[in-house]
Amino acid sequence: MNAIETDKLTKMYGASRGINELELSVETGDFFGFIGPNGAGKSTTIRTLLGLISPTSGSAKVLGYDIVSQKNEILSRVGYLPSEINFTSGMKVKDVIKYSAELRHKKCDEQSKILCERLSIDTSKRVDDLSLGNRKKVGIVCAVQHEPELLILDEPTSGLDPLMQREFFEILKEQNEKGSTIFFSSHILSEVQNHCRTAAFIRDGRIIVSDKVEKLEETGAKKVTLTGDFDAEGISGIDDLKVENDVTSFLYKGDVKLLLKKLADSNLSNVNITEPSLEEIFMNYYEG
Repeated sequence: MNAIETDKLTKMYGASRGINELELSVETGDFFGFIGPNGAGKSTTIRTLLGLISPTSGSAKVLGYDIVSQKNEILSRVGYLPSEINFTSGMKVKDVIKYSAELRHKKCDEQSKILCERLSIDTSKRVDDLSLGNRKKVGIVCAVQHEPELLILDEPTSGLDPLMQREFFEILKEQNEKGSTIFFSSHILSEVQNHCRTAAFIRDGRIIVSDKVEKLEETGAKKVTLTGDFDAEGISGIDDLKVENDVTSFLYKGDVKLLLKKLADSNLSNVNITEPSLEEIFMNYYEG
């Protein structure tokens, strides 16, 4: 059984689409990155999967439960961190964390204490006095403290400084090793490349590619950067061509021998051929 499985999941907002016939599968125990720029449909997907908004058509199951008829079962087994964190005004941090545990009928005092120490959270403060980053850290504790079967995190690192980001991903790694499935959305490609085993790219509410990160990195394309006079006319297999002053760069998927012959006949002062980054691969998919 997959932790998340969708079948033509669609959410319409009037005449505009939030997500359109989404086909997404997340294996149980995976560390999954959901990538796309703002407005691509990441948050709409997550809120629909959790039953927080109703789908227009299609269906989905989370942990084997239907997102419409069994959303309470889903919410009781999932840890969720929204992209924007809001708490009831006037509450202290320690009360918010305790209340979150009580909602799930769990006693999480020991685990929450450890998490608060690792994330440098002052639990005596009132939530009204917290910065964006500190609100996000409290939200992380609330999502993780009961060690859920599935963690769904929407843009989790926004507002966190680099040290806290590193500690956060260490916490996620530990939870994943204990058996939790991790699903987080991001527009930061390096986060996915460094931490995830699987990734899906979403564009205009549709999944455009989904695969193991190592497979996405093994596209067979090379990133070519040239300095000097180079004419790409007549060469097949070139994508994402950019020319700035005397520097030409592109992704190349064609015959290497033909490219090398063309380079040898060109007046170049520097040639650099490397593996493309996941970001460059993604942008090639997205812009294409």
